[in-house]
Order: sequence, then C-alpha cells, then structure tokens
Amino acid sequence: MQQEILDIVLAFVKAFAVGGSICLVAQIIINVTNLTAGKILVYFMLAGVVLTALGAYQPLVEFAGAGATVPISGFGYLLASGAMRGAEKGLFYAVTGALSSASAGVTAAIVFSFAASLLCKSKSKRN
Repeated sequence: MQQEILDIVLAFVKAFAVGGSICLVAQIIINVTNLTAGKILVYFMLAGVVLTALGAYQPLVEFAGAGATVPISGFGYLLASGAMRGAEKGLFYAVTGALSSASAGVTAAIVFSFAASLLCKSKSKRN
C-alpha cells in the first residue's frame, strides 16, 4: 500500500517536472522573442512531430506520462505516432492514422467547448 502511494507521488512529480519544463521553455520564448502565441504553438507542435520521428519523444512519454502528452508538443507526438503506425499499412493509412489517433481529443475539445458555451455567458474583453 505504501509503495503504491510512493509510485503515484513519483508519477505526479515526473509529470509536473517534464510538463513544467516544457511550459518554462515556452514562457522563456514568449518573454525573449516577438513571436506570436500562434507561431509558438505551431513550433511546439512541430517539435513534437520531429522528436517523435527521431525517436526521442517516446522515451519522454514513457518517463513522464501526461507531463509529456498534455502540452501541445504531445499533440504533435500523437499525430506523428498515429501516422507512423498507419504508414506500416500504406500511404493512405499514414494520413488517416494521424487523424484517427487525434480524433478523440479533438472531439472532446469540441463537445466540452460547446457545453461551456451553453452554460456560460460570454463577455467582451476590456483593456
């Protein structure tokens, strides 16, 4: 029982350390450069794709779990790993593999965003 609790706490610490480090790098980029938030998101997603293609992101996912898969670079990992699995069957499956691996997350984001829009009243941003 005590060992299980320690394993859970260690998993939380690893996820927080890796996810926090990814966010720290993004915050430093925001503070130091004039890049827009959209460009930074695209660069991080592409970094996830490239690191997955090079085989460097999978060990990070195995080590940190959600700490590596929740940030936007994890979305790039998800797309690339789905495309790589699909490519084993052929070119068509390389495209559909990426889409099918990301479909659950995208669908959840759309459904929960729609539910939030029904429950909450929007207000314009004031400067």
